[in-house]
Amino acid sequence: MPSTIERLQTLVVDNLEVDGKPISTPLDMNSSLVDIGVSSMDIVAFARVVQQEFNMKFEAAQCTELTSLNQLVEFLDANS
Repeated sequence: MPSTIERLQTLVVDNLEVDGKPISTPLDMNSSLVDIGVSSMDIVAFARVVQQEFNMKFEAAQCTELTSLNQLVEFLDANS
């Protein structure tokens, strides 16, 4: 089974874009979704995707409260 970081990277690449263009890889895991340029509407939708993928309650506010994708990985590992 892929690691949490691999699963999250796949979700980002498959589900998010910035200015109509896919997010390029490799991702800077020290950046937040806001830093990368993801819109607030896309963050709300992405929170639902994360919730489904990791089978846990996860809200859009948590995407913005966590200051990096690495922190999101740590949160997911601790709570899923």
